[in-house]
Amino acid sequence: MLKLEGEYTLSERMMRKCLRIAQEAEFTQYAVMSAQALRTLYAELRQPARYKTISAELMRLQTLLTLEETAAQVYWDTKIALAHSVKSRRFLLNELPAHIKELEKLHQQAGSFTTFNYLYNSLLFQQGLVGDYDGIIRLTATTAKDFAKGKINAKRFDKRFNNFMSVYAHLRCRRVQEGLVLAEHFLQDFHHSSGNWFYFLEHYLLLAMHAANYAQARDLINMARKNPYYRKQRVAAQQRWDLYDAYLQFVLPDQSPLRAMHFAQFVQTVPDYSRDKQGYNVAILILQFLHYLRRRDIETLMARLESLRKYQQTHLRDPATLRSQLFFRLLVLTVKKDFDSKASEKHGQAWLARLREAPQPGEAFAEIEIIPYEDLWALTLNILRTAEVKH
Repeated sequence: MLKLEGEYTLSERMMRKCLRIAQEAEFTQYAVMSAQALRTLYAELRQPARYKTISAELMRLQTLLTLEETAAQVYWDTKIALAHSVKSRRFLLNELPAHIKELEKLHQQAGSFTTFNYLYNSLLFQQGLVGDYDGIIRLTATTAKDFAKGKINAKRFDKRFNNFMSVYAHLRCRRVQEGLVLAEHFLQDFHHSSGNWFYFLEHYLLLAMHAANYAQARDLINMARKNPYYRKQRVAAQQRWDLYDAYLQFVLPDQSPLRAMHFAQFVQTVPDYSRDKQGYNVAILILQFLHYLRRRDIETLMARLESLRKYQQTHLRDPATLRSQLFFRLLVLTVKKDFDSKASEKHGQAWLARLREAPQPGEAFAEIEIIPYEDLWALTLNILRTAEVKH
């Protein structure tokens, strides 16, 4: 508008300011647009020296933008594959190394925040899919150090996401005490009104559950429920909180009849498994089985056992789901041994040893363990012993 009104001095000043801000934030597309506008202005004002300088800068920016666009295509091709089935994710695992090599080459050429970010996220994809959570911890730690040294654009990089991935990786590779310390420190970076606050708190809660710090887990659930924005979460997210609460209620039965009734109702009405609960289906089936085992409701228990078998045959056939397979076998063993705690413990030792040695699955195959299977097996045996004492 300034240029059209003949305000060339003000127009140039605004264009150069736009170019400077775009370059500081490494928004190459906007830097190109600013440089193009300045080139046109200098040509119309017949200023050859400035025209030559900005033309050279524009060529450099356009070359950089081409590299960034190429990296973007590689990245988004990878990202879209993650949105499909587990089968497509397995195929992606074979393709990822080549994609990452290409992104590394592009970043070496460009050296921009955009190419860094595509490479950084792709590395996180790869490490998460194959279950290399120690690799994620190393990557996030290195990235945090580079950010602190000013090597990564502070205007663009979201350190909260980096912190979240670090906490998530600590959870998945069972470094729970370290993860709890980080989670407490990082929580202050998230505003309590954001969905990310709740999502981060979920992983903080799971760390407490895996550390068997159930009192802290109860405090975190109460913190989430007291947040005035709790009801603004998606229904699926609220149902996850209900599931965490149900597990906690199962481990530490409340004396309140109202809470006990709510727990029983939740276990009986939650769907066995569904697409919107992907990652939590096994947790739901296990909780239902243990609930009816504690109640000694044999008829319903056998129906749950059949659900476990069907789900295993349909969804847990891949070697990467070994931990869930092994724990299902332990649960089935309790029925085969007629709910005898000593026999179940004795004949389950081999399965338990394999369970302890089994690696954590990658995200391509992940089912969330709200409480580690090893701890759940100890709880299962305790349920059997308690029932034997009562009888």
